[in-house]
Amino acid sequence: MTSSASLLLVSGDGFSGWSALNDTIMGGRSSGSCSAGSAGLVMESEVVEEGGGFVSCRSPEYAPPLDLSAYGALEFELEGDGRRYKLAIACGDRVTGAAELIPGGLRWVAEFSTQASGISRVQIPFSRLTASVRARPLGLPLRFDARRISRLQLLHSKFNDSGGLNPGFRAGPLRLVVRAIRAIP
Repeated sequence: MTSSASLLLVSGDGFSGWSALNDTIMGGRSSGSCSAGSAGLVMESEVVEEGGGFVSCRSPEYAPPLDLSAYGALEFELEGDGRRYKLAIACGDRVTGAAELIPGGLRWVAEFSTQASGISRVQIPFSRLTASVRARPLGLPLRFDARRISRLQLLHSKFNDSGGLNPGFRAGPLRLVVRAIRAIP
């Protein structure tokens, strides 16, 4: 089932509660922060490639999980910096709970590019999402289930969604503004 109208998930101050998760959790040296304001989510970081090479902002856990099964994609309105980013979605597994048992967590990921300046809209169809654990694709026949979305995360990582190097990765200062996230048909 698909919807003909978009659904605003978050914008402006609604991003309060999003937090930074950087490569320091695995011994890296990148630093960054996430802040919410009238313009949206502002991610400001200093990316260090050695020892990790990623920075991110992630939503709080959704309780209850988001059910976006009536939609086919997410749309991001953002002010980019020319880098290539990654969307990671965590989903609750209501049958076995297996997703929560995987060390590092199962994530559904897709990369996207940003313009060097100005506001742009990026659409990521759910059909493009691939199962991944710690930046490594799971070569298993799993299917994304939009009925149990428990967290959204935006990353800039030296790894792409197929496990190789991200050609759009750049170490150094980073600034991304996410003005809004919508579910779209």
